[in-house]
Amino acid sequence: MDYKDLKTVIEALIADAKYEVSMLSNVSAVLYQELEDINWVGFYYLNDKELFLGPFQGKVACSILPYGKGVCWKAVLDKETIVVDNVHEFETHIACDADSNSEIVIPILKEGEIYLVLDIDSPKLNRFKEDDKCGLEEIALLINKCLDK
Repeated sequence: MDYKDLKTVIEALIADAKYEVSMLSNVSAVLYQELEDINWVGFYYLNDKELFLGPFQGKVACSILPYGKGVCWKAVLDKETIVVDNVHEFETHIACDADSNSEIVIPILKEGEIYLVLDIDSPKLNRFKEDDKCGLEEIALLINKCLDK
C-alpha cells in the first residue's frame, strides 16, 4: 500500500474517533500491518522530562525513555522528524529490541506543542527513505488534527 492509500485508510479510521487511545491503537495497527520491513510501531507521550509508552504494535517496549536519550528524544528536542539509517551508530540509542536496525520518529503536536511521537523501527538497515518521511509526516498531521478537535 502506498502512502496516499494509507493516508486515506487512516483518515477514514480516525475521522470519528471518540477516544484517543483507541485512535492511536488503530493507527499503530494499520501502520504495522501495511508497512514493509517493520518490527515495531508505536507512540510515546511527552510528559515534562519523560517520554512514556503509548499504544503500539510489536514486541514489548521500553516503558519510559529517559530525558535526552535515544532517537525519540532527539526528535522532540530538535522538533523535527529524525531518520536513523543504522541505530547502532546513534550514540544514545536505546535498544528496546535488539532486532531493530533503523528507525524513524515523527513528532506530533497538540495545540501547537509536541504532545507525542510516532516511533517506527525496522530490522533492515537504511529502511526509511524520503517518501517514508513525507508520507508519515502527512499521517502525523492527520493525527494532529484529530487531537486538536
